[in-house]
Amino acid sequence: MNDLVDTTEMYLRTILELEEEGVPPLRARIAERLHQSGPTVSQTVARMERDGLLTVENDRHLLLTEEGRVAAVAVMRKHRLAELLLVNVIGMPYEEAHEEACRWEHVMSDSVERKVYELLNKPTRSPYGNPIPGLEVLGLPSDGLQGDSSTVINAGERNLAFPGLSGSVVVRRICESVQTNAGVLRQLHAAGIDPGATVTVAQERDGVTIDRSGDKIRLPREVASRVFVDAR
Repeated sequence: MNDLVDTTEMYLRTILELEEEGVPPLRARIAERLHQSGPTVSQTVARMERDGLLTVENDRHLLLTEEGRVAAVAVMRKHRLAELLLVNVIGMPYEEAHEEACRWEHVMSDSVERKVYELLNKPTRSPYGNPIPGLEVLGLPSDGLQGDSSTVINAGERNLAFPGLSGSVVVRRICESVQTNAGVLRQLHAAGIDPGATVTVAQERDGVTIDRSGDKIRLPREVASRVFVDAR
């Protein structure tokens, strides 16, 4: 990234996205996601713990405090609104919006965030199908998505690599970890495999084949496990 990136906010968002994906939020996972060394991550986590943003549990899991979760939700909300603005209004290529939004999330003011939310007609999902958390802060009605995004994920969702998953499914969301791979995103988007699309899934020994109207692509299991669907 560049000097616009706020390290604390980046860590908070990463912990929240790990929770969304059902991945234990450990320091090792943060190091993998952010391409940072173990000592660097440990030092940053220790500082965040001193600042009251998280706690390190006995099993080494990172647990956001109430203050930390509020901050994490705010960063994620701005990130996903920025993605929508970049794709739907500015016209940035689908596969490039995530990386750019990683910059915008740190510099978007609260007043601009509210304007963007109104401009986009009060959306509830990112271009990649992920829920925009904490929208009650921006005035979403009480029957809309509320709280952090880990609490509004559909409990019936399965990832594409889920054992036994096959046949017709509806794509729901593409996780943050896949969005960092522009090549994979471009491949999915070109084949029409976007949130809301109905596709046919076939499990193979070392991957997953996805078919949409004759356009087939094959994903490694690691990538497929980060694309979530609803069985029809």
